[in-house]
Amino acid sequence: MATIAELKSAVKETLESRGVLSQLKARIRAEVFSALEDQREPRPPLSHENLLLNELIREYLEFNKYRYAASVLTAESGQPEVPLDRQFLADELKVTEDASSKSVPLLYGLVSHFVNSGDKGGRMFLRGVTLTAGTAAGNTVPGPDA
Repeated sequence: MATIAELKSAVKETLESRGVLSQLKARIRAEVFSALEDQREPRPPLSHENLLLNELIREYLEFNKYRYAASVLTAESGQPEVPLDRQFLADELKVTEDASSKSVPLLYGLVSHFVNSGDKGGRMFLRGVTLTAGTAAGNTVPGPDA
Protein backbone atom coordinates (compact mmCIF):
# COMPACT_ATOMS: atom_id res chain seq x y z
CA MET A 1 0.00 0.00 0.00
CA ALA A 2 1.26 3.49 -0.89
CA THR A 3 2.18 5.95 1.82
CA ILE A 4 0.63 9.40 2.06
CA ALA A 5 3.90 10.95 0.78
CA GLU A 6 3.91 8.63 -2.25
CA LEU A 7 0.27 9.39 -2.97
CA LYS A 8 0.90 13.15 -2.72
CA SER A 9 3.87 12.82 -5.04
CA ALA A 10 1.89 10.79 -7.58
CA VAL A 11 -1.00 13.26 -7.56
CA LYS A 12 1.39 16.21 -7.93
CA GLU A 13 3.20 14.57 -10.86
CA THR A 14 -0.08 13.75 -12.58
CA LEU A 15 -1.41 17.29 -12.15
CA GLU A 16 1.88 18.76 -13.40
CA SER A 17 1.99 16.48 -16.46
CA ARG A 18 -1.55 17.49 -17.40
CA GLY A 19 -0.81 21.19 -16.91
CA VAL A 20 -3.49 21.40 -14.25
CA LEU A 21 -1.20 22.32 -11.35
CA SER A 22 -0.02 25.55 -12.96
CA GLN A 23 -3.63 26.46 -13.79
CA LEU A 24 -4.67 25.83 -10.18
CA LYS A 25 -1.83 27.97 -8.87
CA ALA A 26 -2.76 30.79 -11.25
CA ARG A 27 -6.41 30.51 -10.25
CA ILE A 28 -5.51 30.67 -6.56
CA ARG A 29 -3.37 33.77 -7.18
CA ALA A 30 -6.24 35.40 -9.05
CA GLU A 31 -8.70 34.59 -6.25
CA VAL A 32 -6.30 35.85 -3.55
CA PHE A 33 -5.81 39.07 -5.51
CA SER A 34 -9.56 39.46 -5.86
CA ALA A 35 -10.11 38.86 -2.14
CA LEU A 36 -7.42 41.37 -1.16
CA GLU A 37 -8.51 44.06 -3.58
CA ASP A 38 -9.76 47.09 -1.70
CA GLN A 39 -13.22 47.76 -3.12
CA ARG A 40 -13.57 50.95 -1.06
CA GLU A 41 -10.88 52.79 -3.01
CA PRO A 42 -12.27 53.72 -6.42
CA ARG A 43 -10.07 53.18 -9.45
CA PRO A 44 -9.16 56.18 -11.53
CA PRO A 45 -10.84 56.14 -14.92
CA LEU A 46 -8.91 54.38 -17.69
CA SER A 47 -7.17 56.62 -20.20
CA HIS A 48 -7.95 55.90 -23.82
CA GLU A 49 -4.36 54.76 -24.34
CA ASN A 50 -4.49 52.35 -21.38
CA LEU A 51 -7.82 50.97 -22.57
CA LEU A 52 -6.26 50.14 -25.95
CA LEU A 53 -3.04 48.76 -24.45
CA ASN A 54 -4.92 46.59 -21.96
CA GLU A 55 -7.08 45.24 -24.76
CA LEU A 56 -4.04 44.36 -26.88
CA ILE A 57 -2.54 42.55 -23.89
CA ARG A 58 -5.81 40.78 -23.04
CA GLU A 59 -6.21 39.57 -26.62
CA TYR A 60 -2.64 38.22 -26.52
CA LEU A 61 -3.15 36.53 -23.13
CA GLU A 62 -6.41 34.88 -24.16
CA PHE A 63 -4.98 33.73 -27.51
CA ASN A 64 -2.15 32.00 -25.63
CA LYS A 65 -4.64 30.54 -23.14
CA TYR A 66 -3.30 32.60 -20.22
CA ARG A 67 -6.89 32.99 -19.03
CA TYR A 68 -6.12 33.56 -15.38
CA ALA A 69 -3.54 36.21 -16.20
CA ALA A 70 -6.16 37.84 -18.42
CA SER A 71 -8.74 37.73 -15.62
CA VAL A 72 -6.27 39.34 -13.19
CA LEU A 73 -5.48 42.04 -15.77
CA THR A 74 -9.17 42.76 -16.23
CA ALA A 75 -9.86 42.86 -12.50
CA GLU A 76 -6.82 44.92 -11.57
CA SER A 77 -6.98 47.43 -14.42
CA GLY A 78 -10.71 48.06 -14.41
CA GLN A 79 -10.87 47.04 -18.06
CA PRO A 80 -14.46 46.29 -19.15
CA GLU A 81 -15.34 42.61 -18.77
CA VAL A 82 -16.54 42.42 -22.37
CA PRO A 83 -13.61 42.67 -24.79
CA LEU A 84 -13.54 45.55 -27.23
CA ASP A 85 -14.51 44.73 -30.78
CA ARG A 86 -11.38 43.81 -32.72
CA GLN A 87 -12.31 45.99 -35.70
CA PHE A 88 -12.81 48.95 -33.36
CA LEU A 89 -9.36 48.28 -31.87
CA ALA A 90 -7.77 48.04 -35.34
CA ASP A 91 -9.48 51.27 -36.41
CA GLU A 92 -8.29 53.09 -33.30
CA LEU A 93 -4.72 51.92 -33.99
CA LYS A 94 -5.07 52.82 -37.69
CA VAL A 95 -4.25 49.23 -38.65
CA THR A 96 -5.47 47.51 -41.79
CA GLU A 97 -5.55 43.72 -41.63
CA ASP A 98 -5.64 40.99 -44.21
CA ALA A 99 -7.38 37.65 -43.69
CA SER A 100 -4.28 35.90 -42.35
CA SER A 101 -3.50 38.58 -39.77
CA LYS A 102 -6.95 38.23 -38.24
CA SER A 103 -6.06 34.75 -36.99
CA VAL A 104 -3.54 36.11 -34.46
CA PRO A 105 -3.67 38.91 -31.88
CA LEU A 106 -3.10 42.45 -33.15
CA LEU A 107 -0.07 42.70 -30.89
CA TYR A 108 1.69 40.04 -32.98
CA GLY A 109 1.07 42.05 -36.13
CA LEU A 110 2.35 45.25 -34.54
CA VAL A 111 5.53 43.57 -33.29
CA SER A 112 6.03 41.81 -36.63
CA HIS A 113 5.68 45.12 -38.46
CA PHE A 114 8.49 46.70 -36.48
CA VAL A 115 10.75 43.64 -36.36
CA ASN A 116 10.42 42.95 -40.08
CA SER A 117 10.25 46.50 -41.41
CA GLY A 118 12.24 47.07 -44.57
CA ASP A 119 14.13 49.97 -42.96
CA LYS A 120 17.73 48.71 -42.89
CA GLY A 121 19.04 49.58 -39.46
CA GLY A 122 16.90 52.69 -39.05
CA ARG A 123 15.13 53.47 -35.84
CA MET A 124 11.74 54.93 -35.12
CA PHE A 125 11.73 57.94 -32.86
CA LEU A 126 9.16 57.67 -30.09
CA ARG A 127 8.33 60.89 -28.30
CA GLY A 128 6.57 61.12 -24.97
CA VAL A 129 2.84 61.64 -24.81
CA THR A 130 1.04 62.83 -21.70
CA LEU A 131 -1.60 60.35 -20.66
CA THR A 132 -5.17 61.49 -20.23
CA ALA A 133 -7.73 60.71 -17.49
CA GLY A 134 -6.77 58.43 -14.66
CA THR A 135 -3.01 58.86 -14.68
CA ALA A 136 -0.63 60.64 -12.38
CA ALA A 137 0.48 64.10 -13.45
CA GLY A 138 3.56 64.04 -15.62
CA ASN A 139 3.30 60.39 -16.68
CA THR A 140 4.42 59.98 -20.24
CA VAL A 141 4.50 57.08 -22.63
CA PRO A 142 6.07 56.80 -26.05
CA GLY A 143 4.01 58.49 -28.72
CA PRO A 144 2.76 56.84 -31.90
CA ASP A 145 4.49 59.22 -34.28
CA ALA A 146 7.93 58.82 -35.75
